Amino acid sequence: MHNPHNPTAHDYSDPQLPQIRIHHPSSPRHQSAATPTPTAGARRKIGVAVDLSDESAYAVRWAVQHYIRPGDAVILLHVSPTNVLFGADWGSIDLSINTDPNSDEEAINVVNTTPTTTNNNNEISTPKRKLLEEDYDAFTATKSADLAKPLKDAQIPYKIHIVKDHDMKERLCLEVERLGLSAVIMGSRGFGAARRGSDGKLGSVSDYCVHHCVCPVVVVRYPDDEAVVAVKEDEEGEAVIKPVDVSHEHKKG
Repeated sequence: MHNPHNPTAHDYSDPQLPQIRIHHPSSPRHQSAATPTPTAGARRKIGVAVDLSDESAYAVRWAVQHYIRPGDAVILLHVSPTNVLFGADWGSIDLSINTDPNSDEEAINVVNTTPTTTNNNNEISTPKRKLLEEDYDAFTATKSADLAKPLKDAQIPYKIHIVKDHDMKERLCLEVERLGLSAVIMGSRGFGAARRGSDGKLGSVSDYCVHHCVCPVVVVRYPDDEAVVAVKEDEEGEAVIKPVDVSHEHKKG
């Protein structure tokens, strides 16, 4: 006989409490531990600082060929300058990849040459600035994905990390520390700075990172333009890259 006072008895007609799940929201700065990332569990996390230039593309290829080991994961780290929409130089970014004449390239020319103004301070109007910022963000994401192609082809786990800041040098070092990178690889020039002069000194960004990053910094020297490659097309129209012999141009007297 059923005893209603027996604590061991179960009355399945009683309502059951719902299962409670605690949701921990994540943020761009602090990802949820429950969300796996391509770089999770890597033996080393190697950063490659990129500025969307040819120099950065070369640094990524160099890292794949000469530095990345099995078990490593790569973080492509890009600091997008916040002052780019206020008439500042876009640095060494090559916008010729845009085939649509009415896309980003034309908009950038407006900013750098004949900006649309609404007051005497030469400030771009808010709607125009927002549109340009969205275009630039889209371009940055597309170009960053292009830079990651050697990593994808080599089946190296990677993720793209993009932040915005007006101080590229300091922010790079802060992100390197925050991400816990084992090392960071970057080009010796680029990042909107002037190309290396005849004195052979590093660019301002790479020099700053060498002295202030908490991890080892590998600075990749970009070969002379005429000494890198010559691009030709074969019979099927495919691009074929062939080395150029320029040894006679570098002989010392």
